[in-house]
Amino acid sequence: METPVHSKLYVGTVAHERKIPRANRFRYGIYFLYVDLDELEEIDASLRLLSVDRPNLFSLRSEDHGPRDGSPWRPWIEATLSRAGIELQGGPVRLLTFPRVLGFKFYPVSFWYCFHADGTPRAILAEVQNTFGDHHNYLLHNNGDVFDWNSAPEKVKIFHVSPFIEMDARYEFHFSEPDDRVSVSLFDYVKGPLLLIASVSLDAKPLDDRSLMRTLLRYGPMSARAWLLIHFQALRIVAKRIKYVPRTEPPAEETT
Repeated sequence: METPVHSKLYVGTVAHERKIPRANRFRYGIYFLYVDLDELEEIDASLRLLSVDRPNLFSLRSEDHGPRDGSPWRPWIEATLSRAGIELQGGPVRLLTFPRVLGFKFYPVSFWYCFHADGTPRAILAEVQNTFGDHHNYLLHNNGDVFDWNSAPEKVKIFHVSPFIEMDARYEFHFSEPDDRVSVSLFDYVKGPLLLIASVSLDAKPLDDRSLMRTLLRYGPMSARAWLLIHFQALRIVAKRIKYVPRTEPPAEETT
């Protein structure tokens, strides 16, 4: 098997800035896998520390994303896109996500970057998970036309994520094209005003065993670390007496 060509390890920072009703800011180191769905077999065969659907130090599991039933991801994402009038004609799909580390699974958000066979971007699917184990997808696209990296697509919030942010909200997304660097920003407007800016800024590293081990030694197990840091920030918010928002049931439709 050949070494993966398009898949990468992205390493950088995540930052949150809450503006109202009281400020809360943080910045942490972070890392993601960026995997081409057509390279999953190569990843599994060529890396010693990262496996697909097998236990390892790092792993990707079919059951963690997409249909969540262990079936292949490609038919699911193509069917999801097709319902929105988007056809990739065999173009690549790449998933930006946390890996499992020592089997522990947690990711606040993953992004599916969907490209047409001609290389142009056509959609991004934001796959969101909360700490209650619920999930929902927001599909961002231009009705089948080329997705503009300079656009700022918006979605009405319909899925409960943070117990400290109300549901009467809208999201504004900002993406850069995944290359040597990639960034994603989310502006969260609640009842009109901007409440939160969340962003990641990442630099590409080769997806190989050496980079994986160096990153693990520097940042630790990312999925477990993210879970712990989210709960630590929740304690800070409680201490600032920010209103608690009870969980609501996820929407019946898995993707909007």
